[in-house]
Amino acid sequence: MADTEKKERKSATTLTDRERKVLDAVVRIYVETAEPAGSRNVARRSDLGVSPATVRNTMSDLEEKGFLFHPHTSAGRVPTDQAYRLFVEELMRPAVLTEKERERLEQVLEGTTAAAVERLVRNATRALSVLSHELGVAAGPSLDQAVLEKLDLIQVSSNKVLLVASIRSGVVRTVYVDLPGEVPEETLVTLTLLLNERLAGLTLEEIRETFAARMRDAMPDEDSVAEELLNIFMQSSQEIFDFPAEGGGHIHLGNASVLASQPEFTSGERMRSLLELTERPELLASVLGGRDHRHGIQITIGGEHGQAELADFTLVTAEYRVGGLKGIIGVIGPTRMPYEKVIAIVDHTSSLVNKILE
Repeated sequence: MADTEKKERKSATTLTDRERKVLDAVVRIYVETAEPAGSRNVARRSDLGVSPATVRNTMSDLEEKGFLFHPHTSAGRVPTDQAYRLFVEELMRPAVLTEKERERLEQVLEGTTAAAVERLVRNATRALSVLSHELGVAAGPSLDQAVLEKLDLIQVSSNKVLLVASIRSGVVRTVYVDLPGEVPEETLVTLTLLLNERLAGLTLEEIRETFAARMRDAMPDEDSVAEELLNIFMQSSQEIFDFPAEGGGHIHLGNASVLASQPEFTSGERMRSLLELTERPELLASVLGGRDHRHGIQITIGGEHGQAELADFTLVTAEYRVGGLKGIIGVIGPTRMPYEKVIAIVDHTSSLVNKILE
C-alpha cells in the first residue's frame, strides 16, 4: 500500500463520532444538492444538537485531515475522494430497490436468453443508465482464463488453414492461418494431434505464454512441411491464440445523455471530457479488465483509478459469469453519486443477468 493510502486510512480511523456525523451530513447534502454544504445546513442534518459555529469548527478539522475542501466561491465545503471512500466503507446504509424498480429491470431483461449474451448485457447497461441516472457500462467476458478443450485444423485453400478452437465454456473461436504453400492432409492430422496433446486443458493465456517452450521438442521427424507449419504457429502464437471475447470484446455503454442533466456536466468542457471518455473503449476496457470482484461489488473513486481521464468519475461494478468466463457490468458517473442507491441497482442487475445466464 502506498504511503499516501496509509496516511488516509490512519486519519480515517482517528475521526471522532462528531466528525463522522458531520462528514456523513456533508456527503449527503452535496450528493442531493450539488451545492457546497454550509455549517447551518449540516447542523440541522447531523442531529448533533450543537451550534453551527461548532459544526463549522468540526468541518475545518475535517478539511485539515483531507476529507473536505473549500471552494473559493463558497462558504460551504465539498467532500474529497477520501471522504467518499470513508462514506462507502463505513457510513452508508444499504438501500433496497422499490418493487417498481425491480419490475422495470426485469421487464427490460425479460425474453433475453443466455444464448444472446451480447444483447442481454447491452440491454442491462441501458437499464442501468435509466434507473441509476449514471452511465451504464459493461465488458464482455475475457477469454484469457478460458480452457481449451480441443483444436481442429481445416485447410480452406492452398495457402490458408482455419484453426477452430473449442473452449470449455461452450464458446467456439476460429482464426485463419496463412501458409507458405499447400499442406498434405496427413500433415494437418499429425499437427492437429500434436497441438491437442500439448495444449488441451490449458488456458488461452497459458498457451500464449508457453507455446514455444511446449513445442520446442515436438518437431515431427523428417516432415519438413509440418516443421515449417509448426514454426509459423510458434512465431505467431501470441496473435493466433488471442481470441476476441464474447460479443467481439466490445465495451457496452448505456445512454450517456442521462448524465447531461447533472450539474457536473452543464459546462461544455466537462461534457466534452465525458464524451471523449465514451469514445475511448480501449481505456475503459483496460480499467474494467483490471478489476477484482472476489469480494463482490467494486467501487473506485476519482484518483483511485490512476487515470487522469477518470479523475472526476466513480466506477461501480459487479461480475457476471458465462460458463467459466467472467464479464463486468456496472455504472460510471461523477464522484458526487448517490452511492447507496447505485450500489443496490448494480448488485440487483448483475444478479438478474447471472440468473438468466445460469
